[in-house]
Amino acid sequence: MTDPNVDTDVVHYGPEVAAEDELRLLGDLKGKRVLELGCGDARASIAFAKQGATAIAVDSDSGALATARVLADREEVRVELRHGDLADLAFLQADSVDLVFSSFAFGQVEDLNRVLRQAHRVLKVGAPFVFSLPHPAYATLAEDESQPFRIGRSYFDRSPVRQPAAGGGEVVEYPHTFEEIFAGLVRASYRVDAVLEPEPRTGGPRTPQWREAFRFVPRTLIIRARKEGN
Repeated sequence: MTDPNVDTDVVHYGPEVAAEDELRLLGDLKGKRVLELGCGDARASIAFAKQGATAIAVDSDSGALATARVLADREEVRVELRHGDLADLAFLQADSVDLVFSSFAFGQVEDLNRVLRQAHRVLKVGAPFVFSLPHPAYATLAEDESQPFRIGRSYFDRSPVRQPAAGGGEVVEYPHTFEEIFAGLVRASYRVDAVLEPEPRTGGPRTPQWREAFRFVPRTLIIRARKEGN
């Protein structure tokens, strides 16, 4: 069953931060071919389709894709949904995509460099790759509301973090330092043209993800890069 309150009109980058209607990182998508990696319920891809884009969405979670199908039908748009690893993009031709987008999915990718290379292959030269992920600095804080600013792990600790998932089971996150992310983009022949560490939104109701630490340590890192030569 889909949540009737899911926002499929505006693209979001992370908890408690400004969305695309304010940040304007993606540009005009009408007539563009857009690929979303780690789409979850595909609410961003549905927003792309509503803007006139041809939306393609990939996720490794078959349950999330089932929800995405229901949501796309409800919103009466077409999204091409693909089940698989985020780096398995063999179904797409090289230089065939106008935008690659991902919101908060790369924190669960162990080999991020492989994803960066595959996204580069399918993008057109000069086309943007826009993604957000958990901020590396925030990952150092312990998950303890009674001590919201206690350092729980080293910034340089690369070991995976296991947390309970909302629907049962667990989520495994792989910390990536900013240096690793930037170096991976450079090696894959991207040019980075925007780096954002947005402050939390002021006012309004807070989401269940809200923590007081958001006011002092950035929760979300957003990067826009562009494909340089093949």
